[in-house]
Amino acid sequence: MLRFFPEKNKTFQEEQEYTFDSELPVPKHIAIIMDGNGRWAQNRRLPRVAGHKEGMETVKKITKHASYLGVKVLTLYAFSTENWRRPEEEVNFLMQLPVDFFDTFVPELMKENVRVNVMGEYDVLPAHTQDAVNRAVKQTSENTGMILNFALNYGSRAEMVSAVKNIATDISAKNIEVEQIDDDFIADYLMTGFLPKEIRDPEVLIRTSGEERISNFLLWQIAYSELLFTKELWPDYSEASLENSIAIFQHRNRRFGGLKNKEENK
Repeated sequence: MLRFFPEKNKTFQEEQEYTFDSELPVPKHIAIIMDGNGRWAQNRRLPRVAGHKEGMETVKKITKHASYLGVKVLTLYAFSTENWRRPEEEVNFLMQLPVDFFDTFVPELMKENVRVNVMGEYDVLPAHTQDAVNRAVKQTSENTGMILNFALNYGSRAEMVSAVKNIATDISAKNIEVEQIDDDFIADYLMTGFLPKEIRDPEVLIRTSGEERISNFLLWQIAYSELLFTKELWPDYSEASLENSIAIFQHRNRRFGGLKNKEENK
């Protein structure tokens, strides 16, 4: 084949296993789409809710290990605005899950100095779910370690619509000027706006179960996140899995639209 320009060296290669290195940077903010609970249960001929229960145990393990590794924020996609379409029995179980989860896990979170935060439209959830969430947030509010940030009844498009409405309201009330609006300004109106600016956006987004979709999760915040998809189902995701995910992140070449060295420009 005739080429008018020399072919550049192909740099793409399949993702491979790496060894976690505690001397290399650990992501300050990790976001996880916890997918595969239902399939985990079905593979064992168990009801889907059994997968959600096992997934809750995985949340506990991954939370404690992420805190141990030095992660500052762990954002978990617990229930999306689209999950209401699931069977009523499953939804009712998922609404009870935070009650059971926090009742057993808050004492451990206190020992680990982990602070709980919940983002999403959770004011429309059943009263018992809201009560469990509010108690956990209050009980851990003085903790100064990792933030365990649950996205509960959350959808990123709804988040952005809400932010636009609030900005428009403030403009109408003459509290702000249009000229003030920039990236940082909009980020202040998003549900992650409570976080310090340097750790608002996840450095890595992990999705388990082999699906390779974002599913309406943190669409603004993951603009420059490293995306990592693993075939492991969420209940099978372990502390070693987390370390491997971080190891892959540690070996990614993060350029943010620029070039890191002269060789890349050749």
